[in-house]
Amino acid sequence: MHLQTRKSRNNYAAAFFFLLAFMLIAIAFLQSCDNRCMTSKLLLRQNQEKIEAAKISNSSRDCNLFSGNWVFDNVSYPLYKERACSFMTDEHACLKFGRKDVGYQKWRWQPHHCHLPRFNGTTLLERIRGKRIVFVGDSLNRNQWASLLCLIEPSLNQSSPKLVIKKGNSLIFEAIEYEATIEFYWSPFLVESNCDDPFHHTNLQNRTIKIMAIEKHASQWRDADFVVFDSYAWWLDPNITLLWESVGSSDPIYKRVSQLPSYEMALNKWSQWLEININRTKTKLFFMGPSPRHTSKDERGDVVAMCHDKIEPILKVGEQGIGIDRDMMHVANSVVKKMKTRGINIEYLNISHMSNYRLDAHPSIYRKFFHPLSKGRLANPKNYADCLHWCLPGLPDVWNEILYTYIIRS
Repeated sequence: MHLQTRKSRNNYAAAFFFLLAFMLIAIAFLQSCDNRCMTSKLLLRQNQEKIEAAKISNSSRDCNLFSGNWVFDNVSYPLYKERACSFMTDEHACLKFGRKDVGYQKWRWQPHHCHLPRFNGTTLLERIRGKRIVFVGDSLNRNQWASLLCLIEPSLNQSSPKLVIKKGNSLIFEAIEYEATIEFYWSPFLVESNCDDPFHHTNLQNRTIKIMAIEKHASQWRDADFVVFDSYAWWLDPNITLLWESVGSSDPIYKRVSQLPSYEMALNKWSQWLEININRTKTKLFFMGPSPRHTSKDERGDVVAMCHDKIEPILKVGEQGIGIDRDMMHVANSVVKKMKTRGINIEYLNISHMSNYRLDAHPSIYRKFFHPLSKGRLANPKNYADCLHWCLPGLPDVWNEILYTYIIRS
């Protein structure tokens, strides 16, 4: 009887160890399978990204994406919904603040001799996997940065955090599953100035620019993989003073200099820094052409908004709004061309022409204003309407479709 009991116990023990060994082998096999499956999925996504990049490269490399016209398209656009974007800000949420028409969201840019590739968030995220994109400039570049986050959001995992971290002059979003960061860095003049505080800069009576100082800003985006610059709107202020700090002297030199030479000096300093310091094999650079400010002045010299109550783009060929200083646009384009001849990997994205037709796409009065408006101003919307920034969804999405095309085919 005892012998039989001992045999039974031995059998149970043998069965237990057999099952345990089987389970360990099964777990190891499944883990191996998971690793192989994950690797296979990653390779598949990378191959799909390469195929998409090849298609984009073949379809648009020899085409001028900036010469075209606006076509109403209420089937393909908008590319996302205002309420659905976790990154939407009150400066750009025009429907939230009372705009009734939605036509401004549904215009597609059609180049004359090709098609602008449709934005694919997954393809872009695969392309920037493990990389860093930084938008450097003013609130218009922040407008474009917010647009890009709205565009990629549907391609992120639903469980992924949609958090933006504020760090100094930077707003940083990390797409965790792609180990990629998309950042905005506030630097409206590119060089240093007394307007460098990202949150307290609008009430300054005299803007002072350290025309030869850039390292403090540039050190923050030195190692990025893609950098998108803009600098234009803040140079339109006539009250600008340039500051030179002489080595070995405690007496700085202040001088009033007109807009155009000041702008050119700053861009030359910026380009010189890039030529010496940027990693030409790693970092791809972009400079956004001037975005129009659709305002004019009345007989008293007061600023008047041209965009208020506009619900359609200008559609007549050759007819445009008067929102761009063409001399400044020429200076920026010329500086970038010289950089390219010196072997710097940079592209000038000439969005000025296409944007100048879009008087309808500004927030106008349909946004949050962060400073109280007097009753007198509220009674006359043309005196305070925002004709500088852009509603989202809207025009900056098209800028990002063009940027996407350049990034994918680079």
